[in-house]
Amino acid sequence: MSEVRELKQGVGLLPVVALGLGTAIGVSIFSVIAPATELAGPAMLLAVPLAAIPMFVIAVTYAFMGSTLPTSGASYEWPRRFVSEKLAFAIVWLRIAGNVGAMFILSLVLVRYLSFLIPLPTKAAMAGLFVIVFGLNLFGVALAASIQIVLMAALVVFFGIFAVTGAPAVDPAVFTPFMPNGWGGVLATIPLLVGLFFGIEAATEVGGEVRDGRRNIPLGIAIAIITSVIVYLLVAGVCLGLLGPQALGTSETPVLDAVAVLIGEERARPVVALAAVAAIGTSLNALCMTFSRSFYAMGRAGALPAFFGRVHPKFGTPHFALAAAFIACMAGLLFPVNLAALFLAVNIPVLLKFCTTCLSAIRIVRTRPDLHEKAGFKLSARSVQIWAVLGIIMAVGVTLLGISTDWRPYLILAGWGLVGVIVYIIHHRNKPVTDPEPSA
Repeated sequence: MSEVRELKQGVGLLPVVALGLGTAIGVSIFSVIAPATELAGPAMLLAVPLAAIPMFVIAVTYAFMGSTLPTSGASYEWPRRFVSEKLAFAIVWLRIAGNVGAMFILSLVLVRYLSFLIPLPTKAAMAGLFVIVFGLNLFGVALAASIQIVLMAALVVFFGIFAVTGAPAVDPAVFTPFMPNGWGGVLATIPLLVGLFFGIEAATEVGGEVRDGRRNIPLGIAIAIITSVIVYLLVAGVCLGLLGPQALGTSETPVLDAVAVLIGEERARPVVALAAVAAIGTSLNALCMTFSRSFYAMGRAGALPAFFGRVHPKFGTPHFALAAAFIACMAGLLFPVNLAALFLAVNIPVLLKFCTTCLSAIRIVRTRPDLHEKAGFKLSARSVQIWAVLGIIMAVGVTLLGISTDWRPYLILAGWGLVGVIVYIIHHRNKPVTDPEPSA
């Protein structure tokens, strides 16, 4: 049975945009503005669009791939079919650890913001969030997508009101000098900001559930990346204009401090807390959807036990894959909260994923001209290869720019990778990987 008939196509253009925005505009918008301003001063506004360039380059390849072969679990399925099944397994296996880490961090921060409103036991509240998010996703991709739209709309409305009401109070004098630390400060800020745009491509992971995916995936990615740049610039610009570069650069809660200038700290605290809950909630929901599809794709191809690839007969969702992702996240709660920083190497498997997607695009135009011809996002074979090579260069460059001095995250990934090798050998000893045909 084909994937189109197995998974319900409940994702339209708006959810595609909301998935990308929800992943990109999460907790970072409430925290990264301050250190970026400390490095570059008002010129951090210039660093934001510059930091979007690497993801824009990579997003072109994702738009092409999503319009060529929309399939759920794309980060596994594309390299498996066009590059190497072993490489695809390795990267997605590493992403399991990264996804658990990201879910851990997001739920932890969300609980801390909720605690501004009502005291909550941290671990129990995090577990409750996992139950809610995975439960909603179990009952259908259309329901999860609708919730994503509602949360994203609430967040955009909040930032829109903040920008409109804050703009008249902005002091133009704070933008002079614009580059107190020169171009060196701007360039130093880019590695800090480039991660803001990771996740723009999130909808490709549920490509098999997107209606008219050849059109909606590339269009949704384009709208998401443009909107995210605008939102970041508006929020950062108003925060800078209200607080000034010195105060903003040293602020631990920049958005809260800026809103407090307008309405007072007592009223600002619950407002910003609710906005943060909406922002992080969209990220959690989007990550839950994409995380589970990796298990689904590997189960469907035979890289993991076949039951991971099964679909609920009523809800049309990969219920065993969702259960596996849920159990993995609950297991992550066994780690102490103060070890959360060890999960911050999540960008490594993400950047590797970008590279294999770009390699897949190159392989398609060289070996499958029939698929290239079907692409909804039309690029010449030469253009596809140029953009893909540039995407690989960007991904490697970001990795080198943002390399960590803390060896512990890499040790965790190495240990998890070793577990993956053992799982792969045991499972594949007597069971070759099959070749299901994803939706085209």
